[in-house]
Amino acid sequence: MTASPQAVALGELLIDFVPQANGVTLAEAEGFLKAPGGAPANVAVGLARLGVASGFVGKVGDDPFGHFLAGVLRENDVDIAQLRFDDGAHTALAFVSLTSSGERDFVFYRNPSADMRHRPEEIDDAYLSGASILHIGSISLIQEPSRGATLRALDIAADHGLWVSYDANLRLPLWPSAEAARKGIRSVWRRAQLIKISDDELEFLTGSRDLAAARTLRHEQLRLLVVTRGDAGVWYLTRQWEGEVAGFRVDTVDTTGAGDAFTAALLDSVVRVDALETDRRALEAALRRANAYAALTTTRRGAIPALPRADELERFLQEQDG
Repeated sequence: MTASPQAVALGELLIDFVPQANGVTLAEAEGFLKAPGGAPANVAVGLARLGVASGFVGKVGDDPFGHFLAGVLRENDVDIAQLRFDDGAHTALAFVSLTSSGERDFVFYRNPSADMRHRPEEIDDAYLSGASILHIGSISLIQEPSRGATLRALDIAADHGLWVSYDANLRLPLWPSAEAARKGIRSVWRRAQLIKISDDELEFLTGSRDLAAARTLRHEQLRLLVVTRGDAGVWYLTRQWEGEVAGFRVDTVDTTGAGDAFTAALLDSVVRVDALETDRRALEAALRRANAYAALTTTRRGAIPALPRADELERFLQEQDG
């Protein structure tokens, strides 16, 4: 039996095809960089690069892209004992158009893709129960059977006292409608102790993008809600405090994976720092570190290829403090 890693990410693993030049539409792009990605997988790799034992639970196609992605996770020290290969559907693909500022526009090819066919009975109770953190996103909640697999994982996490980390990760074109997206994203809201949303997602869910709107998203089980705001930094809300931590300005090339990098670095602190819920300074230091990790990720193309290692993060922080 495979030992459980400390943190497990569940959901989609795919290929992002990113134009080699910024500021062009997908139709105008003359070439693309093949970049491994998928929000939960990005978090798993980020954790591994920061030194946390992590694993990925999900499904890819039994095709060249799926085996390529498995190799990428393996090379990045992410445990893939629970990565499954589906011979009935292909690995998901996403084409990501970048503006001159590094912002993104997505076109997805998943009709259906293998990750959508992840089934509840394929979730290994023993593997999840031995972890301390389960990280999920909203994409696996869009339709069955992957929704059932995600809910099964949440049941196991609740039974065994895991931290549940949740990324709202709005990708509106994948949902049947905006209302379905709001309902689906909120459907597991009260099952997570740590929630990360962007200011755009805050506005989508509440109709506003201010701290007062974020307050309406608190619930009894919530231990930390973070609203990411790009280089402006983050707002945070806990059971005791709320506040703001400034971000970092860098030469942005590609924002793909920045939110996942932030989540990985924050979860790294959840694992390593006991005082996050009792020491406000420790929490704000963890959020500043997560902001730095996200900022560094935007200086390179792609998601997984851009994630820095721990020594790069520490050098960056020393330079900022110097």
